[in-house]
Amino acid sequence: MPLPNLFRTTAFRLTVLYLALFVASVVAILGFIYWSTVAVIDRQAAATIEAEIIGLADQYEDRGLAGLIDAVRERSGEGGSRDSVYLLWDPQTGPLAGNLAAWPPSAAGVSEWVRLTLNRREDEGVVPHEVSARTFQLAGGYRLLVGRDLHERTKFRRLVVDTLIWSLCAAIGLGLLGGIFLSRRMLGRVEAVTMTTRRIMQGDLSQRIEPGGSDDEFDRLGESLNAMFAQIERLMSGMRLATDSLAHDLRSPLTRLRGRIELALISPPDPGRDRDALGDVLRQADAALATFDSLLKIAAAEAGVAAAELRPLDLGALARDAAELYEPLADEKEIRLVVATPPAPPVAAQRELLAQAVANLLDNAVKHTPAGGRIAVSVAADEPVVRLTVADNGPGVPEADRERVLERFVRLEEARSTPGAGLGLSLVAAVARLHGAALRLSDNTPGLRVDLEFPAAPPEVAGPR
Repeated sequence: MPLPNLFRTTAFRLTVLYLALFVASVVAILGFIYWSTVAVIDRQAAATIEAEIIGLADQYEDRGLAGLIDAVRERSGEGGSRDSVYLLWDPQTGPLAGNLAAWPPSAAGVSEWVRLTLNRREDEGVVPHEVSARTFQLAGGYRLLVGRDLHERTKFRRLVVDTLIWSLCAAIGLGLLGGIFLSRRMLGRVEAVTMTTRRIMQGDLSQRIEPGGSDDEFDRLGESLNAMFAQIERLMSGMRLATDSLAHDLRSPLTRLRGRIELALISPPDPGRDRDALGDVLRQADAALATFDSLLKIAAAEAGVAAAELRPLDLGALARDAAELYEPLADEKEIRLVVATPPAPPVAAQRELLAQAVANLLDNAVKHTPAGGRIAVSVAADEPVVRLTVADNGPGVPEADRERVLERFVRLEEARSTPGAGLGLSLVAAVARLHGAALRLSDNTPGLRVDLEFPAAPPEVAGPR
């Protein structure tokens, strides 16, 4: 990717921001070290000068001018400190002792601090040295100057400044290189996501984002996107299957409907026969509308449009209402319908869709249970879930087909002779996903047992039912 594009990335901008904070921190730290150290050096130099002046003043009081001259000569001679500067000055005759040739013009006052610049010969040649000094007026008109060479202070200051400059240059250079590296790395991963989404938009729904293996935020984002892509692929596949199956399953009733109408139109008028034809047309239309209605409910459940309508619901009361609705049909087929609903915690549910799902389970059970059979409906609390069970004595569902019967328009050979479009269990599965419930199909030896396990409603939801 061209550098101008890299410079516009969020990663590069964040790197520059952190670099600016780092540079500011380095400047602040080195500045504090510099000013605090220089202040210590200045205080030490001032304290040394003050002590020197006091000591020499005592010498002058105790031994007089001759003793002071001896003391200054001793301290400014070869045995003294090279960093010390002394000058005992007689305004009439000139210098009496010390390592300065003349009284500095800048030290015109009495008892004051002055800054001097002295040229000293070093290995590299003549080098200017900064000196901090103080003057002192003695009795008899004599003047005393005592100072300290601050060359080491100057060298330290230059060292700190040079260190600061080089540190800033290194930090800026490394920061820019790090920003470019991080930007390229992040852009590479973002580009991989972009290419995957583009291929998916072009129609290849099987594409997925490859994880980087670092378990970072990009990998977690990739997992979320892959789950979303899988859901989109599943929904698109379901839509294709629904479209194909709908066209296939509706063709027969619509063809029969059209044929029945044509036959009624071309036949001589006959009130009895025409009434039978209208009844058949009505049944065919009801079957087609029921198919459409089931598909719309499945679509609503899978899209989660009813998730915001989840309210606390007494699952036992719902099961009793559904069983009461199907009890006459069960009695007609001489099927015993047993209901057991002890008190259980409420569940968060969308009442209409869940009622339709329970009705579908009972409808399937009544259709496939032979005369004299038994259907058991129960609700039980098994922490942390509330379980709804519908069990019958019908032919059951082979284990190999239990996942397949949850798909749309899937009907096993044993169910071909009963009315329906193969959408009942598909709606139950969609409603279970909407409610976060676990759907299990198992043997009832003989027959089919269907369990729906709902999480109990949280305290903030489980209000008045």
